[in-house]
Amino acid sequence: MNPMRALTALCGWLLLALVAFAGPAQAQQADTGGEPPAYSTLADLLENAESRQQLIDQLRGLAAAEAPRAEAAVAASEPSLPRQLAQATSRIAGEIGTQLASVMDAVGGLVAGSAEATASFDMEAFSEAAINLGLVILATLALFLIIRRLAKPVFTRISQWSLTDQGLNPVLRLVLCVALAALIDVLVVALAYVGGNLVATFAVGEAGELSTRASLFLNAFLVIELLKAGVRMLFSSRYEGLRLLPIAADEASYWNRWIARLIGLVGYGLMVVVPLISAYLAPTLGQSMGTLIMIAAFVYAVAVVLRNRKRLRDALNRKARQTTMAASRVSLQLFARTWHLFALAYFVMVLVLTLTRPADALPFVLFATLKTLATVVVGMLASTFLTQTIGRQIRVSDDLRRKLPLLEPRLNSYVPNALRAVRVLILITVTMVVLSAWGAFDLTGWYASEAGRDLVGKTVSVFVILAVAAAAWLGLASLIEHKLNPETGGGVPSARAQTLLALFRNALAIALVTMTAMIVLSEIGINIGPLIAGAGVLGLAIGFGAQKLVQDIITGIFIQVENAMNTGDVVTVGGITGTAEKLSIRSVGIRDLSGTYHIVPFSSVDTVSNYMREFGNHVGEYGIAYRESIDEAIEQLKLAFEDLKASDEHGQKLLEPLTVAGVVALADSSVNIRVVIKTTPGDQWAVGRAYNRLVKLRFDEAGIEIPFPHTTLYFGEDKQGGSPAANLRLLDAASRGRPSDAAHGDDTRHGVQEIADADHRQPNDSEV
Repeated sequence: MNPMRALTALCGWLLLALVAFAGPAQAQQADTGGEPPAYSTLADLLENAESRQQLIDQLRGLAAAEAPRAEAAVAASEPSLPRQLAQATSRIAGEIGTQLASVMDAVGGLVAGSAEATASFDMEAFSEAAINLGLVILATLALFLIIRRLAKPVFTRISQWSLTDQGLNPVLRLVLCVALAALIDVLVVALAYVGGNLVATFAVGEAGELSTRASLFLNAFLVIELLKAGVRMLFSSRYEGLRLLPIAADEASYWNRWIARLIGLVGYGLMVVVPLISAYLAPTLGQSMGTLIMIAAFVYAVAVVLRNRKRLRDALNRKARQTTMAASRVSLQLFARTWHLFALAYFVMVLVLTLTRPADALPFVLFATLKTLATVVVGMLASTFLTQTIGRQIRVSDDLRRKLPLLEPRLNSYVPNALRAVRVLILITVTMVVLSAWGAFDLTGWYASEAGRDLVGKTVSVFVILAVAAAAWLGLASLIEHKLNPETGGGVPSARAQTLLALFRNALAIALVTMTAMIVLSEIGINIGPLIAGAGVLGLAIGFGAQKLVQDIITGIFIQVENAMNTGDVVTVGGITGTAEKLSIRSVGIRDLSGTYHIVPFSSVDTVSNYMREFGNHVGEYGIAYRESIDEAIEQLKLAFEDLKASDEHGQKLLEPLTVAGVVALADSSVNIRVVIKTTPGDQWAVGRAYNRLVKLRFDEAGIEIPFPHTTLYFGEDKQGGSPAANLRLLDAASRGRPSDAAHGDDTRHGVQEIADADHRQPNDSEV
């Protein structure tokens, strides 16, 4: 970050903190002058009834006259918001300046060796106290390191169990191991603290008496090491299985070391160094030393934040890219851009509170920070636990998957949505607890209020309603799938059962969604009576305006009740013939032979022709020449049917023997014989094609002619019965080049004899 930009941002945060934590301006007391009233004269006036009444009337008149003027004065005395901010900023800046001036004066007086400081400083007592305190410090730290060294194998075993055990959920196992390690860590600190007390009481200084200096250090040691133990729960650098935050070991080591240094600097400085300097040197110097310690800690913290701004931003962006929820991803990306600003604001706030209100504000900040860290860590662990428990792919047993094939994908589609909702609730709860910890929101008071209890109760009720609705849909849809499954539902369901169950499933989904929405709206306090009435009126209006739609639905209901057609049937509906692929309550989707998909609304359906009911017939008409024997042709038709019945592909599709209807027409050039073959539904076309092939083969083998269209030319005759000869001419590319006299006679090359009447006149072009 640019140093000037960093300095500008820091100054801005400092100014905001000065304004935010400023107390109300102190009211100035006005001095009242004048001589004390003449009490005896006033008593004389009050004793006289007439003068007393005159005085009362005069006072009431003055009060009535002074009331507007007093209100105007009060309004004028109230400062505006900019003036209040300016006064608060000036007061806090003055307090900070006073603190810094006290530091400079105390340090300057100590360096100059003023007479007062020299007289109050006892070098011999200071040296003895320093030696005794040093011995206590060395003994306590040595005991702490020795006991922690002895406990190291225990931490290693717990960490290995946390990483390798497979019995518990990973999050539960991690929390259990971290809690056990934290308990051991607290015991180590407590043993070192007790040992330090024993050394300070019986081995150093006067036996049987614990000095104030040793007590200061030991109390500070206990508090600081407990805080460090809490930090080690988050950033355990040596034991990967005891680290709550999912970060790398080098990152954990860095932040653990930095936070431990900051805690040690502030804790030992304020709890040990400052009281000792105040007791042995000067109270002003001790107070000034505390200010210097907080400023040094502030500078150190700001330097660390600015140095790690980009590195932590990149880590948060990588984490955001791995997040599946869009809200979490956007939140992490925004936090990655602004985390250093929040950190700077936090340290500026701590510095300002320390300089202005060290007695009550600093403990508040400490406990609020601990509550915030604990809440965030608990929220992260709860979210991770839910992800590992129900966020992974759900697997059902093979038998259940065979019975309910769609149950597993449906569960895996529901669970992520439920997990997102629970994560949102966790985020809201964590935010409310953090705001309550910093005093920005009274969570306890809000929950104790009627509005808070109602909101929590309604939220729980809505989640219960949604869970019950999802469970009901899951159970009923699974039951329908069980009925539709040919392996478990009592065999292959009929086409009608498939269609009706599919329609029932759609109707069930619509009904569940509508009822759930109505119940949820009623639960959150919305009166659904007008909504239902409005929906009825709207439905009536839509019914009048969409009569075709109503007709579609009503006709579709009757078509389904009468089982006129089902999906997979070959039908003719609305003049379109094809396979019914999709059947809804208002329309049918038909795929014709060319592959075109048609949607036919039921309002346009007058007749439904279904070719797939019970059986099908192939009706074939076969023409033979007039010179052929009809009985022989019928015999060949029967032989062709026997060949069809013997085939493996079509033999099982035949339901009855061949029906020969006989001669149905004496056509222009053929005698037509009709046969009927009864087949299984839907197979009549394939059977007909196969039978036509066999008939052609049989007729060819028997020499029976299947006539094709013939045309007989008749040129007429005269009254004497003579027929004029036809004047035929054949022209081709070769004959066009021959002379005209070659037109008469025989054309042996083409096998055509041309005959012409000598008296016949050739027509000209106009006559033609």
